[in-house]
Amino acid sequence: MPHEVDQSFLALPLRALADAALARARALGADHADFRFERVRSAACRLRDARPAGSSDDTDTGYAVRVVHGGAWGFASGVDLSMDAAARVAGQAVAMARLSAKVIAAAGSDERVELADEPVHAEKVWVSEYGINPFDVPDAEKTALLADWSSRLLAAEGVAHADASLLTVQENKFYADTSGTSTTQQRVRLHPQLTAVAVDPGSGEFDSMRTLAPPAGRGWEYLTGTGWDWDTELAEIPALLAEKMRAPSVEAGSYDVVVDPSNLWLTIHESIGHATELDRALGYEAAYAGTSFATFDQLGTLKYGSPLMNVTGDRTAEHGLATIGYDDEGVAGQSWDLVKDGTLVGYQLDRRIAKLTGFERSNGCAYADSPGHVPVQRMANVSLRPAQDGPSTQELIGGVERGIYIVGDRSWSIDMQRYNFQFTGQRFFRIENGRLAGQLKDVAYQATTTNFWGSMEAVGGPQTYVLGGAFNCGKAQPGQVAAVSHGCPSALFRGVNILNTTQEAGR
Repeated sequence: MPHEVDQSFLALPLRALADAALARARALGADHADFRFERVRSAACRLRDARPAGSSDDTDTGYAVRVVHGGAWGFASGVDLSMDAAARVAGQAVAMARLSAKVIAAAGSDERVELADEPVHAEKVWVSEYGINPFDVPDAEKTALLADWSSRLLAAEGVAHADASLLTVQENKFYADTSGTSTTQQRVRLHPQLTAVAVDPGSGEFDSMRTLAPPAGRGWEYLTGTGWDWDTELAEIPALLAEKMRAPSVEAGSYDVVVDPSNLWLTIHESIGHATELDRALGYEAAYAGTSFATFDQLGTLKYGSPLMNVTGDRTAEHGLATIGYDDEGVAGQSWDLVKDGTLVGYQLDRRIAKLTGFERSNGCAYADSPGHVPVQRMANVSLRPAQDGPSTQELIGGVERGIYIVGDRSWSIDMQRYNFQFTGQRFFRIENGRLAGQLKDVAYQATTTNFWGSMEAVGGPQTYVLGGAFNCGKAQPGQVAAVSHGCPSALFRGVNILNTTQEAGR
């Protein structure tokens, strides 16, 4: 049965506050106004060696009014749930827009804020797909499960320590604007993670290995049987970690690499996801991740990668962390092409950037992480599509004579144009004559974005596709954090430059 929006959220004076704020904005001459009420509950628990090491449970509640007045943005937020207070906040937003307009004029700019059209979505309700709301599960039950999993790792030979954590979020939003759109939404997401640590008592050397289970827009059932085989993964980690501790260091050079979805999702995030945010490509945004080499003048011509490369932006993917019914500008969730047959064909947009650059409509990429923050253009679920009848991961490995199979994400580095990068991973397996031949360590792969994706020779089939992602994508100033998923199959890349990280660190 689909879930309904939390009744305690619906009991708040959402419509009355919106009506008061929007009426005041209209009376003050706003060309556009929107009202957003948010309640975001975030909880975390952490265990160290199967014992509680910390927990938190916080709720952020409030509302915001954003206006376009005199061709400029205005924004203000509040927490007082009276109609008079909501009207005052709207007045503050208009006052800010008037001041901004004066500053813009004094700077000699004639640019005006205009928004792309969007159909009216009246009285819409949307709830994300999950089974059991994790906030309905007692904290003691959550802790007991993590403690049991940690104990399994600690009982294995060679595991010295085990860390476990669980992050959960329930996000409720009500949105209304002067065009007549009004939406009510509820999203649930969670991120479980376990890490085993091995220590060599003789040398003092240590290493670790994390679970590969990605964060997901799911419920408690994700930890208890639906969506991930936790028992198998926890049973495999100790032996894999022990082998990693004994593994030889990689010899730097050129290798063919098969990249598992558990690693490739992060490369997609950094080299495609951020690079196709149009505000970055235009130079309007540079915080955290810089601008983009994929500039707007190259739309339709930039050869981003091989003809096998097909990448979508998607706000509708099942269980996606960036999946929504409607964004924070009242735009319905959509799916669209970013890279088609290796060529850049699209960007991620909000309503202002869409209008500015001649697009008919935003593709729904506006998001604010709290009621006190203004919506900014944020990343959709950006995913590499599998080949319809594509090979299995084993078949991809079978096509490699000398190479490396890369599993799990770890550290990364990429320049401020999203072009030159270096990525490591959790596990690396030597490939010899089409077969795995033991682990390696100290591996990093280095490339430019277009060379890397241009070297992609084969894309796995749907059976290899996994939706990875992260809770902590940062953007804007003041900083905001958003959760986002990236799906991909396994893929084969030819002639990739492999670095030895210990040698690089010593230079």
